[in-house]
Amino acid sequence: MSISYTITLQNCAFFARHGVHDEEEFLGQRFFVDAELDVVAGGALEKDSIDDTVNYGIAFTVIEEIVTGKRRYLIEALALDIAKGLCEKFPQIKRAKITVRKPNAPVPGVLDFVQVSIEHFV
Repeated sequence: MSISYTITLQNCAFFARHGVHDEEEFLGQRFFVDAELDVVAGGALEKDSIDDTVNYGIAFTVIEEIVTGKRRYLIEALALDIAKGLCEKFPQIKRAKITVRKPNAPVPGVLDFVQVSIEHFV
């Protein structure tokens, strides 16, 4: 019998400098990330073992390092890098759905945010 479960980190906030325009790199802004991670349980649940699952604190740090690291022009590319980074760190993740929100996107209109979601399957 194979058991899987989903871990969600919702609305993780970071200050970073992503975007196509020079002023986005110069000024920076907040970005928000959701990570929905489908995890194969293995023995983690039966053993009640943090060592056999996705440690939320470490997952948050992986996301933070990627978001606050090198500049990306597209939030789509940022989302993919986050998904790949989490899957590399935690081989028990079989699907990573990453959503990145950019509240201050430079568009000629009023909106709450621009958002992109990607799914990465291992």
